[in-house]
Amino acid sequence: GVHIIGARAAEMIAEAVLALEFGASAEDIARTVHGHPTFAEALMEAAAAVRK
Repeated sequence: GVHIIGARAAEMIAEAVLALEFGASAEDIARTVHGHPTFAEALMEAAAAVRK
């Protein structure tokens, strides 16, 4: 599952739920186009950090 607490959590959780439903990997999330600047972009940055 996904737990996100804080301001703008609703903006970020939708992408995480979509990734879970489709079995996306951290690499899949990192390679997805993200608008800038958005809070959802933080998910992309976290996923990219997994690969390092």
